[in-house]
Amino acid sequence: MNRALAWARQDMRRVIAALVGLVLAVLMLPPLWILLQDSITTTDAIGDVTGFTLAHFGKLFTDKDAIRSIWNSLVFAAGSTALSLIVGGVLAWLVERTNAPFKILAYLATIISLGTPYILHVIAWLFLLGKIGPLNDAYRTLTGGTANLFNVNSMAGMILIEGFLWSPLVFLLLGSTFRAANADMEEAARMSGATVLQTLRRVSLPLAMPAILALALFVFIRAIGGFEVPALVGMPGRIYVLTTDVYEATIVVPPDLGYAAAFSVVMVVIVAVLLYFYSRLSKNAEKYHSVTGKGFRPRPFDLGAGRWIAGAIIIANFCIVLVLPMLTLLWMSLLPFLRGFSVAGLSMLTLKNFRTVFTAPGYVELATNSLMVAAAAATFIMAITALAGWIAARRGPGGWLLDQLATLSLVFPGICLGVAVMEVYLRVPLPIYGSLWIIAIAYVIRFMPYGMRYVYSGVLQLHHELEEAAGVAGAGSLTTLRRIVAPLLSPAIIAGWLFIFLVANKELAIAVLLASPGSQVIAVSIFDQWVNGQGGELAAFGLIWTVLMTVIACLFFAQGRRGGTDVFGN
Repeated sequence: MNRALAWARQDMRRVIAALVGLVLAVLMLPPLWILLQDSITTTDAIGDVTGFTLAHFGKLFTDKDAIRSIWNSLVFAAGSTALSLIVGGVLAWLVERTNAPFKILAYLATIISLGTPYILHVIAWLFLLGKIGPLNDAYRTLTGGTANLFNVNSMAGMILIEGFLWSPLVFLLLGSTFRAANADMEEAARMSGATVLQTLRRVSLPLAMPAILALALFVFIRAIGGFEVPALVGMPGRIYVLTTDVYEATIVVPPDLGYAAAFSVVMVVIVAVLLYFYSRLSKNAEKYHSVTGKGFRPRPFDLGAGRWIAGAIIIANFCIVLVLPMLTLLWMSLLPFLRGFSVAGLSMLTLKNFRTVFTAPGYVELATNSLMVAAAAATFIMAITALAGWIAARRGPGGWLLDQLATLSLVFPGICLGVAVMEVYLRVPLPIYGSLWIIAIAYVIRFMPYGMRYVYSGVLQLHHELEEAAGVAGAGSLTTLRRIVAPLLSPAIIAGWLFIFLVANKELAIAVLLASPGSQVIAVSIFDQWVNGQGGELAAFGLIWTVLMTVIACLFFAQGRRGGTDVFGN
């Protein structure tokens, strides 16, 4: 009897695995196939394949501009990764391993940054470092000349903005690493006469090095696929990278989709190789674990009088990452037209832009579109990954394949996935191109790995004896999943839903290619408003949206701490 029940439960898991695998395959495989096909084929006017060619790759690797774009991508990603690691890493160590004051400011800046669309940060920094910004304005006033101190539309400007954009993420992830570090080795070094800096250099950093290297690769991968900074900062200065070349190839008339696909394939290969090394580094990190036993309590360094210097660093980071961008957006939102910071400008302050946002029906529709698409994508992802993650974590039938299918989109930079999804749904007989449906589908593909990671980690925290006990009592797989696994897994599912909801509302690279005038989302609208010179309205709308998303971000952090889930699922 028990054997018959075991076989029945296993058969039900096979059915669930087959159905989930079919859904994942239909979603995740066509974009990759389309990119590969378009990169090596020629097509006629209606999109039918007419032959095979390597001309797209030949053009890519012989064109000087394309080679320059590849080099720019590598420099941009490497520079911004280094800056974010330095800023976020120093902040994480001060907050988690020392007695520095004002630690709450670091978390406050991170929470609000998580709720702020990346494009708003970029626009704020463009204003701060631009020709009419306070930096160049002060320089011209001091020197009495007309030259600017800093050209924001340069590679240095791109690296600076992207580096500060990623530093809150680095702070969160390295913060968890430093928080879990065993202080016994550090205290032994101090008792041997080592200074704080010597202990940090010889003990703390070597122990954290695998995590630091893995995080460096992770940020590098995200930076090389970044779109907001290259599009808004680089393109006006004629500095092109891979993502902007893909974008340019798709918006010309007629679009050069074969060339865009070749660019995308190169990016996918680069990211896939980097993800392989990232996976290797993440697995090797366990060799450096130094925390053992439940009685472990980390003890912070006493910096003495230096704690006030550390506090000043935390305040400076708070001002740079949060206060300056938010004040800039507030200033932009209160002016009828863009102008630099000045006392004379105070007489022109007005709430007209905010009144426009609250009264114009277009903004309500825009917010509704964004909330609906993000909520739908997050709900579908967590429903699918709740099944796929459970089977994969329990090493059920087809678990390895489900895990690979669910995380396949990690190799796609956002702009490349946008091109692939656009191509797929131009060819299939479904009238959804240009609608919110295609954006929602693209979001599901893009963020499926995050849902899988949250569920997978959550299932590993549940002891399998609970499910075995339910089986002994006669419960089938579906009953066990519904009555045992799902309730215990709910904190991870809720945290995953909130995170996907947040990042989907910040996504620009995918939506900018798939949105139409009647189906825009927040990030695309802000992008268009900036390009069209509507800085005041976009700043007012962006601030209101940031307040709403910050509330969601607070719920995400609270849920993550209550459920013991790791921030960002990493």
